[in-house]
Amino acid sequence: MAHYLTELYTAKPAWLALSAQERQQFFNVIGSAMSALSALGIEPLTLGKLDQSKLHSAAHSFFAVWRCPDNAALDALVGGIAQSGWHDYFDTMNAGGEGTDLVGHLAQLNEAA
Repeated sequence: MAHYLTELYTAKPAWLALSAQERQQFFNVIGSAMSALSALGIEPLTLGKLDQSKLHSAAHSFFAVWRCPDNAALDALVGGIAQSGWHDYFDTMNAGGEGTDLVGHLAQLNEAA
């Protein structure tokens, strides 16, 4: 079954201090790594800005949701994000694991200690 990563992140002062050119250079590095992730079967499902008006919204500003074919690809994604220097610029919270359907998830919740 597929594995998923949901990231929540907010810009740090280090990001805010970068010039437009420095930000673009960082985006270029991120973009160049995307083909290697695609080759592993990793795909970004959606990315965006959090709507803070929603009930129980997270305090972070942005989100990304990724699908990976297996746990090894999920580990590669999390490791690649860290190696890119992303965490130098963004305060990030990750939630990742194997996906299931509603019945499977209800069973997981039932087994929670």
